[in-house]
Amino acid sequence: MTGIEVSAVIPVYNDRDALAMALPLSLSTLETVTRDFELIIAEDGSTDGSAELVRAWAEKDPRVRLFHSDERLGRGKALNRAFSGAGGRIVCYFDVDLATDMKHLNTLIGAIRNGYDIATGSRLLPESRIRRSGGREVASRGYNLLVRTLLGSRLHDHQCGFKAFLRDRLLGVIPSVKDTHWFWDTEVLVRAGRKGYRICEFPVSWQQGEKTTVRRHDVWDMGTAVLRLWWQLHVSKD
Repeated sequence: MTGIEVSAVIPVYNDRDALAMALPLSLSTLETVTRDFELIIAEDGSTDGSAELVRAWAEKDPRVRLFHSDERLGRGKALNRAFSGAGGRIVCYFDVDLATDMKHLNTLIGAIRNGYDIATGSRLLPESRIRRSGGREVASRGYNLLVRTLLGSRLHDHQCGFKAFLRDRLLGVIPSVKDTHWFWDTEVLVRAGRKGYRICEFPVSWQQGEKTTVRRHDVWDMGTAVLRLWWQLHVSKD
C-alpha cells in the first residue's frame, strides 16, 4: 500500500467483544492524528469469531486490514508479521482493551515525527495516572527494576502495550529479537537501546483490563525471560 504515514496494529487473540469496541474508537482516533493511515488487526489463531468480525469491517472500510493466522504464533511473532507487512513509515501498536487512554495517540505518533526512533507510554513515571490491583503494581515495579538492573535499560516501563516505531529502524532490530510472545516488548526496547536508538518514554493514563491477571508462574516467567536475555547479550552474544 502507498501513501500511508501511520500503520496502527492491534494484536488480538480471542478478543471479539473488546475488538468490537476497539475498532470504531481506533479509527476515529487515528483520523485525528493523520489522514493517511491503516489499521491492521494481527489476529493470532482466534476461535471466537474475531477474524470474521474484522473481515466484515474491512469490506466496508479499506483502511482496515486483517492479518490472520490459523495457528497460534504468539503475540511477538504476530506483531513482527504485521509490522513487516505494514505500509506506513511509522508503525505503532496498542492493546485491544485500550487500557492506555487513546488521547495519548497523538503524543505517541508525534514523538516519531519529531525524530525519535521509538516512543513508548509509561505507567511508572511520576506523572502517570493508573488504576490497577496492588498485586499487579508490585509485580510490574519489581519486573521493571530487574530489567533496569540486569539489562542496563534506562526506561521505567518496558511492557506498556502502547508503542510506536520508525518502521525502517524497527525492522533493523526484529531479526535479533528471539522472544515470540509477551517478552517481545521488553526485548525490542533493550536491544534498540543497546543499538543507540532514540527512545521517548512519556507518562500515560492507564486502566487495568478485565482479562488482566497475575499468576505465580507469570512472575517466574518474567524473571526467567530477563535472565535469558542477559545470557544472550553477555555470554552467548546473540
